[in-house]
Parts: sequence; C-alpha cells; structure tokens
Amino acid sequence: MDNVKTDCKDIFSEDVSQLTAFKIYGRERVEAPAAVIEADASLNSEAKAKAFSREIAENKIADFEKDGIDKMCHVSTFCYVGGNIYMSYYANTQSAEEDPGYQAARLAYIPENEPLNKTILDIMKTGDSLCGHRVTGVYDTILMQRDEEPDSIYVLWTASIDNKYYRLYRIFDIKTGSLGDICVNRFKVKDTVNDFSSSGMQNALAVNGIGHKEFFSDIGIMQKLSSRTENGEKYYYSGTYSGNFTAIIKSKDLITWEYVAQPNEGANGTGFKNETIWENAVYVLNDKAYYFVRQWNYDEKTDTGSKYGILTYYDLNSGEWARPVLVGDCQSRSDFIVYKGGLYLFHAPTDRNHIGIIKIDCNNIANSKVILQADMNGSCFYPFIQYNSAGELCMSYTVDRKH
Repeated sequence: MDNVKTDCKDIFSEDVSQLTAFKIYGRERVEAPAAVIEADASLNSEAKAKAFSREIAENKIADFEKDGIDKMCHVSTFCYVGGNIYMSYYANTQSAEEDPGYQAARLAYIPENEPLNKTILDIMKTGDSLCGHRVTGVYDTILMQRDEEPDSIYVLWTASIDNKYYRLYRIFDIKTGSLGDICVNRFKVKDTVNDFSSSGMQNALAVNGIGHKEFFSDIGIMQKLSSRTENGEKYYYSGTYSGNFTAIIKSKDLITWEYVAQPNEGANGTGFKNETIWENAVYVLNDKAYYFVRQWNYDEKTDTGSKYGILTYYDLNSGEWARPVLVGDCQSRSDFIVYKGGLYLFHAPTDRNHIGIIKIDCNNIANSKVILQADMNGSCFYPFIQYNSAGELCMSYTVDRKH
C-alpha cells in the first residue's frame, strides 16, 4: 500500500495559544491513600491461577504479524465484527527494537473460521510523506468503533510529523474493505480546539488556565471505550497521556476529543499528588470514571518512584476525585472490563509475565480485592480484554514484543 500523499491540502492547523506560562505539576508521592493492595506472589500457586494461565496458552486463536517479516510488534487492540476479527498494532520490520523511527501502524483482519487467512494493511510508515510533510516516527496504534457506525472501524495512531507528535486517524469501511484519508484528531478544552498534538494539547490547557504534568516523547489515546449519555448525546470516554501527563477525555465522534479531568486537579481540593506516567485505563460506570494509571518505576538506590499504580475514580457530576488506592504494580499498561455486572481491572502485578485481576468495589474502592494473580509462564505484554461474537471474553497481548 502506498501511503505517500503529496497532492493534498495541508491537514494541520496552527495552535490557538496565548502568552501564558504553562503551569507544571511536579512528581510527588501519593499521600494518605485510602488503601494499599499489595501484589502477592503466593497467589500464583492457586489452582485458579494455574487454570487461567493454562486456558490462555491452550486457546490461542491467531497471530496477526507479518510472518517472517516483522521483527517487533506491540500494543494490540481487537474487535469482532461481521464474522471477522480485526486487530491493530504497530510493527518494526528492521529490528527487534521498539523504535518509532522504523515503525508502521497496522490494521490486520482474519475470518473467524480461517485464522491463517490474514489481510494486513499498513496504515502509515515512518518515511512516508503526508501533505508535503515528512513522517519521522510512528507509534501507539489502536482501533475503535462507535455504536452508531457498525460498518466503520476508526484506526488511530501516533505519528511524528516533521519531528512533532500528532494523533492521526483513518476510517476503514468494513463493507468495501477500503481505508479513508489520513486526518488529524482534535483536542478540545472548553471552547478551545487545537490539533491533537503535543503542542496543541499544552496550549489548549494553558489558554484555559489548566495546569498539567510534564509532557515528553509521544502522545497516546487508550484503546478501551465506555459511554455515557450527556444532554441527549452519547459520549465515548477514554484516557490520554504524554510522559507524566495523564487525563480523562471524551468524544462524540472519535475525532474531536474533549478534556475532562486529570488527577492533579479536582473540585473541592480533591486533586492529589502523584507520580503518574504513560498509560491510564479509564472506564465510565454509573457517572464515575474509574481510573488506573501506572507511576514512575521504583529505584531502590535513590528511593524514588513507586511500586504501586493508582486506582481512583472521577465523579462526573461533582468533579471530585476519590481518595486514591495504591495497587502493587510493575508499572505497565492495564485494562478495565465489565463482566456479569461487575467491574474488573487486569494489570501486571509483579512483572509483565504475570496478570492480576482485581474486582473493583464500586461502593468503596478501598475495599477492592485481588481475585487472581497468575504466572503466565512467559511474556504477556499489555493485555487488552474484549468480548468476541459469542459473548466470551478474549484477550490480546504481545509476547516479548515479537508477536
């Protein structure tokens, strides 16, 4: 597929900004958590933990990489639609390194009953040209669907354009098997709308007097969607992040994303100190946006960073944050899922070879409980959990960033 576009109108916009200094929140440890949930390696020996690990290993459905070509694949998202399984990820064909300077954003799909019959599309590659601009990096790639558009899959990814990070998207038409044009996501704070870029986000926050943690490296949007009806319109919620900055966002169309909240700022002084970094799982249930985010890795020599992720929720009516709960975590990407009416968190409690499952007590998150911690007997990197066409839970992940 040729992704070089040189004859199009420039799709990028100038930031709305003003001469306002960015208010930057520093890295500070959580104070007075509501509870601490420790990782417990002894749980690995429980029968249900061994059964979980065995079931995952014995029920592999498919690999979605380019066989014999891809040397690195990472960050998977999937959905079941119309008899097919669709999977997004990013890949490096040059080396086994996770390096945006050599990566491609991908959408792959297979028929449910023909797992070896793969179709793989390159959405964008580093080195492409886009409206006269050079693509200098490709990173986190996800897919999403709106209930209102069952025949469309939105593929969203991070791209460095002339060495500046943006969130881009293309729409895949399921009926025709075709990809739409490459477009830029937008980031909205109150009435300010900028490109969803590293500078656009910071400027939109600053114009509206909102502080933030330090931005650095790429920018991301989390895969999992949950929805809430507001003033008669359906909003889809997710999380966004760049470096130390992590926040809740929402969108009606998966194109323009509106800022909702971040842990440092909350009504009635409920914002709290933290050391957040990178991926933040978000799930809306009963007017609360449940939130789990990794923190800086703990350094024993300097006693800096943390051995815990943060579990909390943001009350969408009051604007208040719940007192955070610290959860033993190796500082990795996590995911929420609703199962039989309950909310569950999947995370990496001790390392990325283990999966922990916590049942969230939605009446009092301090009473949330570990229900399983399993040794997966190998890499189980960045699990993403979703339902298949039969209503069964499935999980995608990458093994050592290879497949």
